[in-house]
Amino acid sequence: MDAIHVCMNVSDADRLAEWYEENLGFERSWEFTAGETRNVYVADSNGFEVQLSDTEGEDDFEAGTAWDHFAVVVDDVDEAFEEVDHHGVVQEPQDQPEADARTAFVEDPDGHVVEFVQPLD
Repeated sequence: MDAIHVCMNVSDADRLAEWYEENLGFERSWEFTAGETRNVYVADSNGFEVQLSDTEGEDDFEAGTAWDHFAVVVDDVDEAFEEVDHHGVVQEPQDQPEADARTAFVEDPDGHVVEFVQPLD
């Protein structure tokens, strides 16, 4: 079984897609509209997609306790943290020896938490 995508409710699918493209190197892969909801997909280089679900008139979301963050592997956590146009710092770069990784957490324009992960050597 392989994971194929994660879906996030967003206020503006185009704005969020642009952020994921410019800051994380994702590419738009496809989109569809169902009723009043437009779904824009952005994919990483391995084909994993983030579905950005934008429903007309909905732009204020309460983060649920089941959703925490979305993680991406980067070559250099510190560099990614400095270069990304984040909209909030959740955790500055630090080593997580128990996870054998260096990590940092930032927010995207809608406040979704994105974790940068760099395996420790």
